[in-house]
Amino acid sequence: MAMTMHLDIVSAEHELYSGLAEVVVAPAVGGEVGIYPRHTQLISPLKPGEVRITKQGGEEESIYVSGGILEVQPGTVTILSDTAVRASDLDEAAAMEAKKRAEQALEDKSSDMSEADALAAIAQAAAQIELIKKIKKKA
Repeated sequence: MAMTMHLDIVSAEHELYSGLAEVVVAPAVGGEVGIYPRHTQLISPLKPGEVRITKQGGEEESIYVSGGILEVQPGTVTILSDTAVRASDLDEAAAMEAKKRAEQALEDKSSDMSEADALAAIAQAAAQIELIKKIKKKA
């Protein structure tokens, strides 16, 4: 039987995932980080991207996070994110439109959106689009 750890992925709106995992791969700001049972304690900021979960028994699931914090404690991994969505629930048209709006706001200096907010929105939309394309290739 494979070793496991408890994983919680929580967004501002709800708890998206709570269960056992054999492996968690998350988009840390410094690069992708793989978490296995008995991993050393860790706190790391996350950038927008895919969290890959290998559940107990080997089933895999992908979840998009808009960034956030990864915390690893003995036997427990917690991911806190403003936005977390199952990859299968992402909307490509909405992500493309959000990216287009943010790019226009970046070009339009009179926009209500700050440059930092526009850049963050572009990064989030690009991460969603990349994950959607990855899922389509697997299908």
